[in-house]
Order: sequence, then structure tokens, then C-alpha cells
Amino acid sequence: MNTRANAEWLADLRADEKIRDAALLDLRAVIATGLPYALSNWLSPSDPQFDALAEDVTQETLLKVIKHLDSFEGRSQFTTWVQKIAVRVALTELRRRRWKDVSLDSLMTEEGEESMPMAQSNTAPDPARAAEQSEMMAMLERLMAEEMTEKQRMAMIAVRVNGMPIEEVARQMGMERNALYKLLHDARLKLKKRMEREGLTPEEVLAAFESR
Repeated sequence: MNTRANAEWLADLRADEKIRDAALLDLRAVIATGLPYALSNWLSPSDPQFDALAEDVTQETLLKVIKHLDSFEGRSQFTTWVQKIAVRVALTELRRRRWKDVSLDSLMTEEGEESMPMAQSNTAPDPARAAEQSEMMAMLERLMAEEMTEKQRMAMIAVRVNGMPIEEVARQMGMERNALYKLLHDARLKLKKRMEREGLTPEEVLAAFESR
């Protein structure tokens, strides 16, 4: 693999086809070398899914790099910048694959709604603390049910409660991404206004789930 300075990478990737293709081939090797270590906390290189994922991620990363060359500011090594893009692409793809077989209907069941991420903790709260959190969660669920449309509630539970990727929620709901953002924005405003009428602030909600 030919090593290059930042300026050389940029020049070669903007050059004619032969030079650009050689640079892309070297960049492919850079990504392939870095991915196993970068993703080790999420997916082992020995996992049967890894090779296919790495190939998809490499292709997507190269497309993004070419498209966004002008955004590279030179604050790091060009290859470091590329590897960061690759990791973001890989994690997005891992999340998408994790959720692709999960239906929104399953998230609307009692079991799917019972725990928000902010309620999760490495240490179990004391009984009084647990009761406070349970009461707060029950109130939030009631306010969501009373203030939001079924569509808003479904989207909010999927994205904000269960962490399903926006793209997957939009696909299952048959909506454009921007339309889903608008739906979530309106749902949050409804919940915020209702919380204000109940004398409840976002800070109080978060405080109930903060570790002490």
C-alpha cells in the first residue's frame, strides 16, 4: 500500500481515473485494516457476519469519502478521518440489522414499553428509589397515551424509548425521514406542554433516574 500525506490523498482522489482508482484501492486496505479493532466491542472479526459487514461498510465509506472530500479540514491524518467515517457507517449498519426483524407492533406491547433507557442502571436502586422511578414512568406513559396520537406514540416509543434507528422506524411506518422527524417534534411539544400543565419539568423527570 502506498503511503501518502494528507495533500497527496486529496490530490490522488481528485485525479484522473487511473490514479484515483489506485488511491481508492489503498484506502480500501486502510479501512479493512482498521475495522476489526474498531468494531471489536460490537462484533468479533471471527463472527460469520463480519466479512459481509466489512465489505458493505467499506463500499459505503468510500462513497461518503469521495462525496465529502471538501469537508476534510486537515486537523487529523486523512486516514484517521476516513476510519472514523467507517466506524460510524458500521455502527449504523449494525443497529439497522439488529432492528430489521423487530416490528413496531411488538414495541407497543406492555413488555416492550416497560423500560426506558434512562431508567437502566448498573446498580439496582433502593426500594424507595425504585418506587419513585416506577411512579414517574407510569405518569409519563399516561401522559403519552392521553396527549399523543397513536402514530406519534408508536414513533416515540420506538425511537425515544427503545432506541430503534430513525431509518427503520420510517421504513416500517411508510414515512419519509423528514416527515418522521416532524411527527416526533410535534409529539415532544405535546408532551412538554402537558408536563407543564401537570407542574412537571424535564429536569424533575431526569432527576428521578439519575444515579445518586
